[in-house]
Order: sequence, then C-alpha cells, then structure tokens
Amino acid sequence: MTTEKKLLKPAKANASAVAKVAGVSKWTVSRAFTPGTYVAPETKAKVLAAAAELGYRPNLLARSLTKKNTHIIGVAIDELKNPHSMKILDTVTKELQSRGYLTLVLNITAGENYQSVIEMADQLQIDGILFFANVLTQELHNIAHSVHSVPLIQVCRNSEAYRNVEVINIDGFRAGREIGQLLIAQGYQTFGYMKGPDTESEHLLRKDGYQHELALHDRKVDLTLTTGRYERKAAYLMMQAYLRTTPVAERVDAMFCENDTLAIGALEALYESGAIHSIAVVGFDGIDEADSPVWDLTTWNQNTDVMIVEAINRVTKGIATEQTEWRQDGLVIRGSHIKR
Repeated sequence: MTTEKKLLKPAKANASAVAKVAGVSKWTVSRAFTPGTYVAPETKAKVLAAAAELGYRPNLLARSLTKKNTHIIGVAIDELKNPHSMKILDTVTKELQSRGYLTLVLNITAGENYQSVIEMADQLQIDGILFFANVLTQELHNIAHSVHSVPLIQVCRNSEAYRNVEVINIDGFRAGREIGQLLIAQGYQTFGYMKGPDTESEHLLRKDGYQHELALHDRKVDLTLTTGRYERKAAYLMMQAYLRTTPVAERVDAMFCENDTLAIGALEALYESGAIHSIAVVGFDGIDEADSPVWDLTTWNQNTDVMIVEAINRVTKGIATEQTEWRQDGLVIRGSHIKR
C-alpha cells in the first residue's frame, strides 16, 4: 500500500510581514514599491532588504485595479504567419515593455469567434486595444466597443466608418499612385494586382490609387489575383497557376502585390518557371526579406516603427501628434520592378 504525500505550497510573504521586519508601516512598504513616490533612501533600503529576505513581491495587478489602470494593453493582430505581422508584434511589445506596460496578444483570425477573445481582455480590464492590420469588421468593432469602454486604435488599416476608432495609417491612395507611376515610367502596357483576402478596397486604398494612376494614362488593372490569405505559399501557388495557364504573350507586364509576402511568393513562382524577370513585381510593407539579393524587391516601406510609437503614445498618454510626425513612408527602389 502506497501513500501520497501532499506538498504544501509555501505561503507568500505580504506587505505587513515586510513592514514588521523593516520596522516601518505597511503604507511605507507600499510607497517604496510605487514608481514616482518619495521614500527616504535609508528607509527604502530597509524595505527592499526585508522584502528580499522574505521573498516578497508586490501584487502589481491588484494595485493597478484599485487605481483603475492595469497597464495592460490588448494587441489584436491576425495573419501571424506574415513576417510583417511578426515585425509589428516584436516592435510593439518591446515599446510597451519599455514604458512599463504588459502586452495581451489577441489573435484575431478571420472566421474565428471574436467574442471569447475580447471578453477575456475585458475581464483583465485592459487599458486599451491596438488593432494592427486587422480588417475591423462591424462585428469585431461592436464586440470590442461594447464589452469595455477603452481607447480603440487602428494601425495600418483604415476604419473611417467607426467614429470612436482612431486611425493611424499611411496614405495608401498616394502610395498606390506612386507605384503606378513607377511602373508606367518603365513603359509597361498591361498591369496586374495581387491581393490577399477579398476585402473592401477602402481598408487599404492601395489598389484605388494604383487604378487611378493607370486610368490617367489610359491604362487599367488587367488582372486581379486573389490569394485569400497573406501567405507566401498561397501567392506562389496562385502565380504558378497563372503562369501555367497563360501563354507568355498574354501575360501582364507588371504585378503590384498587396504586401511583400505575396510579392515574394510570386517571385518564387517566376523563379521556378525560369521567368524571374519576365514580369515586373512590386511589393508593399518593407519587410526584411525584401532586401534579400535573391528577391531584390522594390517595395513601399510603411515605416511601421514610427506609427507604433504614435499609437502607443495615444493609448497610454492620450497624446496625438501631427501626421507629418509619423507618416514617413515611401518607395524603396531595388530591381524587381525592371523586366530583363
């Protein structure tokens, strides 16, 4: 017959115990662990020494709840297989941590149930939600706004339909126009556009600007390829099918891809078919892989780092700056837009 011995979990030290060892009040212990409050250096040293001896750690979450400020920011993001999304997540978490905030990642994947994810964030009483590159549907907006009245900020997408959502985004229409100008200047006659999910154009405006510029030169978007996802393989398979089913003489001269991930997938298909420079390709975002000498991808750099700082200033401090401060995007000219 065997017996099981139950391990007892050691009790956590509390502020009262620290106060007793340090010979100070519980209130002084609280102040010693509160940033920005003054405690005499010698007194603080006693408190910290007693805390170290007892293994005491202040309950920052409990303290934050009493002050109606948890220092937790929800970051709603999807397409986590997209290198641009991972770059955003890396930057925003580091920036929030440097300011003493925790990041609660909300993986908002298309087709999933948003309710439980947003409700979890609400239960933690987050201080705000940053939406990064999500398509902010009416459903998602309603859920986010109804469960917790906090600042909602949309980054890298447009959400003008929702008045209570602040938008931090580049001028996608202007970007699309400049990409159109770049390709027209090369003398191309037929043009394509590759997109991810089949969403409304106003979320990005890139295609609108592209089409507008082409129309000014009596040109149009002759081909639209919709991959359904911002995934490299999806773009590769889509371009592969296009090359397989379209005679060389009937293919478009140039392809503007909605982001760099799609552009690299398209370039992979061109490379595999032995036609790497037969169609000009331009991407969008400015991910690190675009600079690879293999792809040499001409792209539009959104400079998301600057937009992220602006978004975090707004959600943590309520401070907004002029657009000229954070709209620092522009073309990065390499070689993929040139046919050879």
